Amino acid sequence: MSSPSKRREMDVMKLMMSDYVVEPINDGINELNVEFHGPKESLYEGGVWKIRVELPDAYPYKSPSIGFLNRIFHPNVDELSGSVCLDVINQSWSPMFDLLNVFEVFLPQLLLYPNPSDPLNGDAASLMIKDKEQYEKKVKEYCELYAKKGDISGAITDDSEEDVSNDDVSDGRSESSEEDVAGNTDP
Repeated sequence: MSSPSKRREMDVMKLMMSDYVVEPINDGINELNVEFHGPKESLYEGGVWKIRVELPDAYPYKSPSIGFLNRIFHPNVDELSGSVCLDVINQSWSPMFDLLNVFEVFLPQLLLYPNPSDPLNGDAASLMIKDKEQYEKKVKEYCELYAKKGDISGAITDDSEEDVSNDDVSDGRSESSEEDVAGNTDP
């Protein structure tokens, strides 16, 4: 690849030509909304989420920012902001990965194998550990309430954008301090 911008264009085009519904924001390729379906044979099967993707200028050398725009009950996704706690995006990103990896591997893995010991949603983590049956019930309830195909078209209306600011999606940085909220990935 001759430059990060050419790689960005190629990765976005590859994602658009795949089976995903991709909506560029502001007619550019740095910000996208992508329709994501819960993995088969998981608690999230049948759910449909709108995922906000922001590509930094240094992409693919710097990871994309990823966030759920409609609500999901998961230990590693902040329920209000949609921010994702996923090591491969936040800390171990490599230019070898592309946007298709995010949607075909990383997000399905996140939903299939939640990590309650490193939560962004403490309630989901606690419930998963203490009462798996109630946790599973709540996941399915959220899928019914917030993750149906008809719901995602409204996921990015003016009302819901107030809840999800650009600062709330994962930014790919791994900086942390003792004042950070629980949920940052341990080194």
